Amino acid sequence: MPLQDHMQIISVDDHLIEHPRVFSDRLPAKFLAEGPRIVEDEKGRHIWHFEDKIFPYIGLNAVAGKSPAEYGLEPLRFEDMIPGCYDPVERVKDMDVDGVHAACCFPSFPGFGGRVFLNAKDKDLAFACLQAWNDFSIDEWSATAPGRYVPLALLPIWDVDRCVSELKRVAAKGARVVSFPDSPVPLGLPSFHSDHWGPLWDAFEDTGVVVSLHFGSGSFVPGFSASAKALSPSFKGGEFKSVSARTGGNAEIKDDDAPTCTSFAVYATNLMWTASDLVFSGQLQKHPRLKFMLAEGGIGWFPYIWERMDQVWSRHRYYQPIDFDTRPSDLFKKHFWGCYIEDEFGIKNRHEIGIDRICVEIDYPHSDSNWPNSRKGIAASLAEVPDDEAHRIVELNAREVLNFPRG
Repeated sequence: MPLQDHMQIISVDDHLIEHPRVFSDRLPAKFLAEGPRIVEDEKGRHIWHFEDKIFPYIGLNAVAGKSPAEYGLEPLRFEDMIPGCYDPVERVKDMDVDGVHAACCFPSFPGFGGRVFLNAKDKDLAFACLQAWNDFSIDEWSATAPGRYVPLALLPIWDVDRCVSELKRVAAKGARVVSFPDSPVPLGLPSFHSDHWGPLWDAFEDTGVVVSLHFGSGSFVPGFSASAKALSPSFKGGEFKSVSARTGGNAEIKDDDAPTCTSFAVYATNLMWTASDLVFSGQLQKHPRLKFMLAEGGIGWFPYIWERMDQVWSRHRYYQPIDFDTRPSDLFKKHFWGCYIEDEFGIKNRHEIGIDRICVEIDYPHSDSNWPNSRKGIAASLAEVPDDEAHRIVELNAREVLNFPRG
């Protein structure tokens, strides 16, 4: 049956493409020459330049409006995308067509967790760019249609003190969620087990802002039999670049390399790893009010990892420096929320997972998105679910965890 009209779909995982003026409109004059800027190259492609590096794929799999047969051809100019990818006014129109009321929109050029700024040579420039992106996200993108966008921000993850001050700044401006690396270790940063992040976790608790851990934001993706050489063009710095051997794509894959879809198929293992890492880190006991959203990882695996973590804990807690009293599954159920696009197994087992821990995602304009038929698809996935439970899953849970009430 269709979703009831009063149920407003809130997507906790969408994406935006930064328009060419995001940074030039906001950076101090001294940073403009080295700051991010769009340049048209000799082949007519729109390319981001930042310091002495180029980032040729402006679209990051922005395939909304294309058929699956066209996937793998990355947008090379803004005209190659539908305007809703980079224009917040047009995005609202696309959401209306899709039957979606509000969305939390992750970055593209900076990387899902701000990796591009982390890798910058000039950290003062990087910080200015990060603040410019946050101001764009909150003051321009989200402010275009209040109540339709969940304001999201990034943090200067190379400096925990700056992280704290920036979190307080963006929270005061209305940010409801921060995109943070799903694992800091592959980025060369201290692990979740370190007390290094303690002051930041304190600030998250104080502000009530949610920590969103998006799949791949820590620059690691499982590839298995695929060689690092083959994976690197298709997964640069933690964001996918589609590869299509039939259409040419943008990477050369050898006969003995796994195709990129191998990684797509097991993406939930990233967040399984992330959640387990945090559960056993000891930090959740120190910060009991932390809230984590696991973005783009599905939900069907939750009961399995709870069972496995509890089994490990029951056998090995006696000789390892882990919490002797608190079951890992209890920590997970207290601190984590998940979301899904299509997860039939997860919906069938929603009572095991917890009705109050499930949200939905649209993932516009990426290839997992069902735009412009998202509401229809979500309704089909919840056809056998009672209305009160469906309402929690599509709207109420997201509004509660993100502190994003109806206007």
